[in-house]
Amino acid sequence: MKKTTSGGKAKTAEVSSPKGMRDLMNEEYYAFQGFFEKAQEVAVYYGFKPIETPIMEHEELITGGIGEGTDIVDKEIYNLKTKGGDHLALRPEHTAPLVRAYIEHGMNNMPQPVMFYQYGPVFRHDKPQRGRYRQFWQFDLDCLGNDKSIMDALVVKAGITILEEAGAKDLTIDINSIGDKECRNGYLRELTNYYKKHLSSLPGVDRERLKTNPLRILDSKEEKTKEINEGAPDSVSFLCPSCKKHFKEVLEYLEEMGIAYNINKNLVRGLSYYTRTVFEIIEHIEEGQSGEDGTSLTLAGGGRYDYLARQIGSKRDVPAVGISIGVDRIIASPWYKKLAPRILKKPKIYFIQLGTEAKLKSLNIIEILRKAHVPIAQSLSKDSLGSQLAIAEKLSIPYAIIFGVKEAIDNSVIVRDMSNRSQDTVKLSKLLEYLKELK
Repeated sequence: MKKTTSGGKAKTAEVSSPKGMRDLMNEEYYAFQGFFEKAQEVAVYYGFKPIETPIMEHEELITGGIGEGTDIVDKEIYNLKTKGGDHLALRPEHTAPLVRAYIEHGMNNMPQPVMFYQYGPVFRHDKPQRGRYRQFWQFDLDCLGNDKSIMDALVVKAGITILEEAGAKDLTIDINSIGDKECRNGYLRELTNYYKKHLSSLPGVDRERLKTNPLRILDSKEEKTKEINEGAPDSVSFLCPSCKKHFKEVLEYLEEMGIAYNINKNLVRGLSYYTRTVFEIIEHIEEGQSGEDGTSLTLAGGGRYDYLARQIGSKRDVPAVGISIGVDRIIASPWYKKLAPRILKKPKIYFIQLGTEAKLKSLNIIEILRKAHVPIAQSLSKDSLGSQLAIAEKLSIPYAIIFGVKEAIDNSVIVRDMSNRSQDTVKLSKLLEYLKELK
């Protein structure tokens, strides 16, 4: 990349990806693809179907859905104004776009609940750190259109299964209930009064949250606030009978499935749209490994969001519950199984061509092999036998197919065993049969 100074001289600038973003390639790319295929497979067995929403949405959808007083809305949204005057934002999460799609496509007329999985990049202008990027990948599971507690348990179980299939061990659930519109106001009043008593000790960022979104103070990263939060009132004590019953049932489902859980009274999650159940899936770190606090690592989180649809324009509430899995953090974990994509096949054949006539017919032979599901490696742009054989040896590919001028005339190829240099001439009509016999 070149920049020209006012004096007309070219000045070379560093060529790099934007801060907090990176290229996925080679083994890392396959690691992401392998995880997605495994997560997709598990999701399908639990009854979820795929959906993909746009990377950009209208800005008001994101701000209206996620809510004021959250770090995402206050500091982390990437927004832009189009030439046509539209205000758009790169999606910072998948849930608000999914609910928008539910409303837009009239999914309320389908048999309920509708269950979706989705996978892709999301964007937050956060401080890059270990396992966190400004463009990162999430895999989500969501059930929309039903308020039953068994749906909460379903997404938790499916999420844990995906993580365990990827190699995670020693998982537990941190879980809480933050109530609904029937009982939350009483809790918020009590919580607000509690923080007002400690106003002089609250850091500035949490004083501002007290004005807009007191629940977010429970999620504060400020050390002083964490101390204050230890004495904060807990939301479970303020639950109405309906919410209390719902939460009790969720815990019973977890117990029935043998899923260990911990009721965390300060757990609210980072988004304003949650109601009733909120949870995080925690990995306990063995001694010698490192997590966020040296003892645990949050791999996934979610909860119920029964009022989000109305917040973003629906005429009625749509009960819903979902989970989001942070894929980057999983790929970077030492326990990740490095799941290989199904489409990835290590080539056993290196295709070598020599001469104009052979090069001309090379793609036809590669197509014969492709149709027979025989993966190859090749360097069609090379001309010499030595350079192509050197690449085959460097890649440790066991066999080479050599296709020269004589072979092009005779409709044959030479198949060479790279380990002992033995070779056979094989007619094209017999090639696939011959290759099947190779070990």
